[in-house]
Amino acid sequence: MDYDLGDSGTTEISYRLETRARRLLYTMLRVADLQRSLDFYIGILGMRLLRRQDYPAGRFTLAFVGYDPEETHTALELTHNWDQTAPYLHGTAYGHIALEVDDIHSCCAALAEKGVAIARAPGPMKYSPTLIAFIEDPDGYRIELIEAR
Repeated sequence: MDYDLGDSGTTEISYRLETRARRLLYTMLRVADLQRSLDFYIGILGMRLLRRQDYPAGRFTLAFVGYDPEETHTALELTHNWDQTAPYLHGTAYGHIALEVDDIHSCCAALAEKGVAIARAPGPMKYSPTLIAFIEDPDGYRIELIEAR
């Protein structure tokens, strides 16, 4: 089925999810070292810690970070499993998360100065004039930076 912008699909669906779900809440990433990840997302990318909860019985911690309150904006959940010793495998299905920036060149220069891995230098997206770059978080997750138009 082809969809146009704004389409919500067929009306023949027995359970109408759009009457229940109204926005994207968060994306979850498993992280090896929670403090290192918080230092990256808060200290380098400028997000805020929105909430954090330890679950001693389950031996894990959830930390939610983002730029604005969770009640109105999407967040990033960082899940730290206390007993995980091996690095996580990203698999072939994971792509990246994306952040909008004002000036991609100065942003990448500042991030590189702070030791952030620049996986793809700023430049036009293939087949498009949109300026993008890719960086990596401490666990190797790719983050696309897109210059605001």
